[in-house]
Amino acid sequence: MKTFYKYHGAGNDFIMIDNRDGHFDIDDIEHIKLVCHRRFGVGADGIMLVEKHPEYDFRMMFINSDGSRGSMCGNGARCIVSFAHNILKIIKNPDNIVFETAKGMHRAMVLKDGQIKLKMNDIKNISTRNDLPFTSDTGTPHNVIFVENIYKCPVIEIGRKLRYEDPDGVNANFVEIKNNIYNVRTYERGVEDETLACGTGSTSVAIVSHQLGFLKENICHIKQPGGDLTVEFDPPKNKGEPYTNIWLTGPAVCVFKGEWENK
Repeated sequence: MKTFYKYHGAGNDFIMIDNRDGHFDIDDIEHIKLVCHRRFGVGADGIMLVEKHPEYDFRMMFINSDGSRGSMCGNGARCIVSFAHNILKIIKNPDNIVFETAKGMHRAMVLKDGQIKLKMNDIKNISTRNDLPFTSDTGTPHNVIFVENIYKCPVIEIGRKLRYEDPDGVNANFVEIKNNIYNVRTYERGVEDETLACGTGSTSVAIVSHQLGFLKENICHIKQPGGDLTVEFDPPKNKGEPYTNIWLTGPAVCVFKGEWENK
């Protein structure tokens, strides 16, 4: 029997596994799909593995629910930080957590209210792709689409079309701005469906909105179907310079602990 924990970050849910002994087979795609299946398995948007790192607090391995390797996931990263700190007790300094992802080193901190604050990569390359605002600097490619009625928007239909017609398979984020709140719905590759939240997508929405002039401040309040996230950043001082000091803050909640049998 192997122990796992179920977490969610604003409704974006993940199976957390302590893989410091290397027991989990990351190449068994059918097993991963079964575990993530919402009727025949535990059910999750993906699997997060805590692995050993020679210098940092830990290494994060992210696997999508379809078995593909994920690059970066903001909500998942916040959840794995909470898991490493609160469950595994391997964090040396909760105010300065350092861990490695497929997209390099990241920092995080555990706030007094239990929320996790995650430092994202600098964002410089804001461009146009699929005739829509685009960025990939968060670690995952994202299109941002501004709409008038977020709840009537065919997110899955449009998102799936963008994802499969794009050579890299973009995520699609749909945004409606109301009373300085950015209401966001996201279609995510790997999950191949709408998810309740997306951390890298929320980061992309905040930076693109500021770059286009919609967002006047350096803090963006994101409301997604699964919960609320906040993105803070330092805008570029000169043209051509990147957005820096980007922090994604939100909940990371342990839902339950369980066990499954090895094959």
